[in-house]
Amino acid sequence: MFSVLPRAAGSAMRQFQLPFARSEPRTSLLQLRFAASATLRLLEDCLEVSYEGTPMRFNYVWLRDHCRSASSYNSATHQRSLDTGSIELTLRPESSAVEDGQLVLTWPGGHVSKFSLGWLAENSHEGRKTVMEQPRILWNANIYQNARISAAKWDKFMSCDSELKKFLQNYLLYGIAFVDDVPATVEATEEVTRRVSLIRETTYGRMWSFTSDFSRGDTAYSQLALDRHTDTSYFQEPCGIQVFHCLRHEGTGGKTLLVDGFYAAEKLRQRSPENFELLCRVPIRHEYIENTENHRNHMTGIGPVLNIYPWNNELYMIRYNNYDRSVMNTMPHDTIRRWYVAHRELTTELRWPENELWVKLTPGKVIFIDNWRVLHGRESFTGLRQLCGCYLTRDDVLSAARCFGLQA
Repeated sequence: MFSVLPRAAGSAMRQFQLPFARSEPRTSLLQLRFAASATLRLLEDCLEVSYEGTPMRFNYVWLRDHCRSASSYNSATHQRSLDTGSIELTLRPESSAVEDGQLVLTWPGGHVSKFSLGWLAENSHEGRKTVMEQPRILWNANIYQNARISAAKWDKFMSCDSELKKFLQNYLLYGIAFVDDVPATVEATEEVTRRVSLIRETTYGRMWSFTSDFSRGDTAYSQLALDRHTDTSYFQEPCGIQVFHCLRHEGTGGKTLLVDGFYAAEKLRQRSPENFELLCRVPIRHEYIENTENHRNHMTGIGPVLNIYPWNNELYMIRYNNYDRSVMNTMPHDTIRRWYVAHRELTTELRWPENELWVKLTPGKVIFIDNWRVLHGRESFTGLRQLCGCYLTRDDVLSAARCFGLQA
């Protein structure tokens, strides 16, 4: 599995990591054991395991809660059997040892828990905070074009799992992926999307096909240029994957704009960490109000522009849509001023020409866009332009990738 990050993004990630407190506990040392591969120290409230040079601390209740014995965990269903609410919060093991690469704990009452040292290292907080949940290759137009990522082909994609796996790997790494030679119909577009994931039905329907007829209360249903944005920012959980297929275009213009929002955000983190942190911390409101003859909707989604995992500061979602951003009433006036400064700096980065990838969508070319990462837009156009597409459920796309052994 690829785990490459551009040097700038990687250094920014390291720069923004929270320090791990390594101070000694205030309680006295109760027990010390040595083994060939690990050192154990039973402290007042946790067990410290030093393994391969890394000290890791595990709360005693956590250790009992994560026991993988047959009475505590159903290995067939991968579900916990133990009632966490029944664990005594002052629980401590009566004995501990390392045997054949396993931590062995004996609890009051005689229950025994065994943990592989490798499993503990992988699942410790100290281990997780240095590992990315999803490796990515961040890009501007030059980086992406030089990577020469090939599109999947319809026939092979629909029949060959190795082609689907390659497609998913490209999607995970770059946030966009293409399938070529798809028949220019709504039905074929639905078929190719269902090969990847479940379709997420929204107020726009399951599969949608539209032209510039203003049939919905949205500027997408026009011939106007659209600036870079993510979709459905007004959902509490924005749609994960956007699919587009241009079925026909009898006119000029209409190129699709793609911008890697994570590339721009990591540039901001590297240059102005305080502005990056502000955009991660302050929630704002997005809104979609539609009141037409056939449709009435009023949707609101609230969340920060940037979202990170708190344990490793990895960016996992950007919510950026200047069209649908609602009234700014979720922060005091002094924070408002600083928010606009931070937002302007991110917007400037997103609008650098070198970060813009322009693609002409033609009949047969279907694009899948990570709507939590890659912003899209378009240039204005003339003539009849018919586009179809849908949204896919993010969870099911990532599940499909993991079933192929990909890290997602």
